[in-house]
Amino acid sequence: MLRLLAFSLLTLFLLPAVAAASPADEFVLSDHCPPSFKKTVQGTCELVNMYQFYDSLQDKGVGGTQTSLPPHRDGFTPEQIDLGRFLFFDPALSGDGSMSCASCHHPDKGFSDGMARSMGKGGHEMTRAAPSLWNVAFLQRLFWDGRAESLEEQAQGPLFSAEEMANTPQQLLATLSDNEIYQQMFRQAFPRGELDEISLGQIYMSLTAFQTSLISLNSRYDRYAQGYHAALTAPEIEGLNVFRSFVARCAECHTPPLFTNQQIAVIGAPEPDGLPLDIGAEAVFNAAKLKGGFKVPSLRNITQTAPYMHSGRFESLRDTVEFYNKGRGHAVPEGVSMHLHWHIWEPNLTSDEMDRVVDFLGTLTDEAFKPRIPKRLPSGLPPIDNPAGFAAAELATARLPIPIRLQQVNYHE
Repeated sequence: MLRLLAFSLLTLFLLPAVAAASPADEFVLSDHCPPSFKKTVQGTCELVNMYQFYDSLQDKGVGGTQTSLPPHRDGFTPEQIDLGRFLFFDPALSGDGSMSCASCHHPDKGFSDGMARSMGKGGHEMTRAAPSLWNVAFLQRLFWDGRAESLEEQAQGPLFSAEEMANTPQQLLATLSDNEIYQQMFRQAFPRGELDEISLGQIYMSLTAFQTSLISLNSRYDRYAQGYHAALTAPEIEGLNVFRSFVARCAECHTPPLFTNQQIAVIGAPEPDGLPLDIGAEAVFNAAKLKGGFKVPSLRNITQTAPYMHSGRFESLRDTVEFYNKGRGHAVPEGVSMHLHWHIWEPNLTSDEMDRVVDFLGTLTDEAFKPRIPKRLPSGLPPIDNPAGFAAAELATARLPIPIRLQQVNYHE
């Protein structure tokens, strides 16, 4: 009884101090650029990589092992990148506070979600898999069907889709503007913001800034490409040679060093059993020749993003490679006319050659600069997934009133 009384008195004395703490003063955005970026005299982050020492045909970023990369997005401040990191992992960006951008693009799952087809609001199954976000700074079009031309445009798709995050521009602005901590963080990231108010443009820019920092260019393949040939084993080098051969033609579409030519290709990939044909880019560009066409994905970190294809049709890389080996158009539904890409043919690779290609694909893994998931969010919600919705924020505020100071160093710790 005496212990209980003492605890009660101690609680009464401590409560005013807790209430006086200002969470807004405790969230300080990083002023350091992420790894692989240098800070310019203007205070922005500029990407640095070994491929900048090379040229490429017509500056397209395609070619041999020592070829420059295509143009990319950078030039954001460290604070804008770090603010985007918090927003990316915060379920408060969804309409009911249940899911975040990272729900479908989890850093521990290759910035995908490990599902054949992503799950939207209330567990609703979507029609396509979540593409990886590694190296999106280099991509000219987003989504499987290429319907977005910028990351800012892309962000608005899932944010305001009734089937995905199910938010509205008005509610998103209200949620962030009513949060004292986010108000301060936006002032840090946009010190000369218009009328000192959070805007949709700032939200989209912050998410873009974070995503352009997701760089993966230091795999064992990259070390091999830079001249350190011991980085790959003999079977992996054999796989690289098959991959780049005119027989297999893998590199014609998945062209180094980004391992995509960024084109939309019709390859005749089958849909999962029971699902209707996804016409893909035909609907976006109103072009019959693009029926069943999808954007060629990068193969960077491909071992981390199973299952494969736009609908998650293949469980393994071996099954995927075998699909290409079975012959041109073998999986096109009966009665459907498709303009198959001219590189799709019948390579007739041996079983051993297909195994070697899979071995090589494993050398494209590099997650050294995987960003740190915030331990605590300004909204009070748990990072990434939050089945309880916004009610969890009220619970967190009641139980955890003492803020945690965020460090400005070790961005990818």
